[in-house]
Amino acid sequence: MAALDLATVVDSLMNHVNSHNGKKRIGNDRRQAEDAIGKLHKLMKDDMEKINALIIDRIFSEVGIIPELARHIIDSGGKRLRPLITITAARLCEYKGPELHVKLAASVELMHTATLLHDDVVDGQAHRRGKKTARMIWGNQSSVLVGDFLLGRAFKMMVECGSLRALEILSHAASVIAEGEVLQLASTARDPNITYESHYLKIIESKTAELFAAAAELGAVVAGDNAEKAAALRCYGHNLGIAFQIVDDALDYGGVSETLGKDVGQDFKEGKITLPVILAFKQGTDDEKQFWTRTLHLGQQKEGDLQVAVDLLLSHNAIEDSIEAARCYADSAIRALNAFEDGPVKKALVDVCNFAVKRDH
Repeated sequence: MAALDLATVVDSLMNHVNSHNGKKRIGNDRRQAEDAIGKLHKLMKDDMEKINALIIDRIFSEVGIIPELARHIIDSGGKRLRPLITITAARLCEYKGPELHVKLAASVELMHTATLLHDDVVDGQAHRRGKKTARMIWGNQSSVLVGDFLLGRAFKMMVECGSLRALEILSHAASVIAEGEVLQLASTARDPNITYESHYLKIIESKTAELFAAAAELGAVVAGDNAEKAAALRCYGHNLGIAFQIVDDALDYGGVSETLGKDVGQDFKEGKITLPVILAFKQGTDDEKQFWTRTLHLGQQKEGDLQVAVDLLLSHNAIEDSIEAARCYADSAIRALNAFEDGPVKKALVDVCNFAVKRDH
């Protein structure tokens, strides 16, 4: 079981590119998607409370700026989706042992938080989840170092769990995520090859999908389940992560700043080539392709270019088509769960896939 080939998905979309004539296909069920996450939090309420308490305990330091800065981002309203996946996957695998799944889930969340701190420095972000980023308050150096501190605490908890396989999964994820960040950083250096779907997929597989995959696989590992179920959960998380990131990239152009908690068009300003741009470029006229080359490849942006970019994406239905591509990956994640019997826990994981596609932030 593996991720879909993005080029194949895109070609399929292009074959039907004129079929919808601008019709909105995303649906009006985003509230139901949000409710799905709320229901999952209720289902896993006891474990999530333990995870949150453990995180607060483990970020303590006598160096006051460390817990202060860490709490700033940890308490900023994240969905805790990755640790949720870990403990839900563990329950799906009928884990009934000591609370090792809680420590592993907390480790996953600390790793994720560390990557957010590092990403905000690399990308020069001013806002996250509607609040000033840590770097805007405490500076880049403190943000990077506290991120390193959180990674250290995460790996300490992994060691405490006594599972070499779990440690291997998360240490591998940490290196892959770092590789993805470097790859994206190199890609924004105006490399024309970044318009290719395979390059874009490689970046989001590394930066986003890898931690989703690790979070899901850990549920089977901690439960001592067989390799087939571990692989199925890894496939689930991998495809879910890709869907999640594609929607993020679509919302960067089609969302609302107040809802997203960050500035719309940030990817454009940073010269990132994401799926909406790839789709619009494929359908664009020569003049439109010259616009994308000037603004993203050459980095020669001027006032009003962001609105032109949004207008081009809308005219080619590139945002909606990106959501459709995300749906393909979400469906693949759902199919991976066929290895498990139906029930409320499996349904909760299916609902997470629907949330990933239908959310508006």
